[in-house]
Amino acid sequence: MKFLIAGFGSIGRRHFRNIRSLGENDILFYRTNQSTLPDDEIKAYQVETDLQRALAYHPTAVIISNPTAFHLKVAIPAVEAGCHVLLEKPISHSMDGVETFVRLVQEKDVQVLVGYQFRFHPGLQKIKSLLNEQVLGKVISVNAHWGEYLPGWHPWENYKQSYSARADLGGGVVLTLSHPLDYLRWLFGEVESVSGFVSTSGDLGIEVEDTAVINLKFENGMLGSVYLDYNQRPASHRLEIIGSEGTIQWDYKDGAVRWYQSAKGQNNVWHEYKPPKDFDRNTMFLSQMEHFLNVINGKELPRCTLHDGVRALQIAMAVYESAKSKRVVSVI
Repeated sequence: MKFLIAGFGSIGRRHFRNIRSLGENDILFYRTNQSTLPDDEIKAYQVETDLQRALAYHPTAVIISNPTAFHLKVAIPAVEAGCHVLLEKPISHSMDGVETFVRLVQEKDVQVLVGYQFRFHPGLQKIKSLLNEQVLGKVISVNAHWGEYLPGWHPWENYKQSYSARADLGGGVVLTLSHPLDYLRWLFGEVESVSGFVSTSGDLGIEVEDTAVINLKFENGMLGSVYLDYNQRPASHRLEIIGSEGTIQWDYKDGAVRWYQSAKGQNNVWHEYKPPKDFDRNTMFLSQMEHFLNVINGKELPRCTLHDGVRALQIAMAVYESAKSKRVVSVI
């Protein structure tokens, strides 16, 4: 199989290394050469600066890891050329072009996997299993919190020039840290309505929002909240789920899941699950890439579908609409 990687920033580089570790080395690149990272690793590979010339090599699949605002500008021609696609999250920075992309994917009968890699985190997978077992009884509410200091993400570059910090590249904390908008849907089902506030503190000197507070109402009646920021030090990414018969907690720092069940006479007893000792952040991306290869080969269906990616983007857009209009926005 031949792979085209579009974009060679930090995530493109990670995908490149992971796909090679899985035995795939027939790779070429589409680049605009605006990355701040060195390109020594790919000197032996074909690099094109024109997308149509790159697609003329007839890649089996395209891995789209360029800035968010340019995702569909690559994804649509790739699907038109009959390529399968691994599309980084979020799928775009607006709904423009999304309907066209969905239609083309259906017409060309290709597979799209959206890169919400937290679906491959063993802790969140454990939580999904616990919820399926109904260990909490009726789930009442969920809170996701993710704060992480933007200047510390990529110390080798000027964070103000990164896609996360620039409106023209599709940045802002709601889109860039949209993972909870996906994994909460995966865990609890469809979101019915959204309200939210966003703010730009000014302390980071960027033009996009650096803080968001989001409220979710799910179709099943439960409530959720999501807090996102580019400011918190030290970083904190955690989840708490409250049910009629107990509580589940997850902390990304150690990946552990802790849960309490009152219904089984185990008051004041917390149970704990820890990920395998060899788990690290890249394990999620590597598992995702291995899954993508299986999807291409017809062995599995995408765990995070294009529909999932569209829904996460719709929720993110509803956050912005709610913040602007100061009202609750339906996403059904």
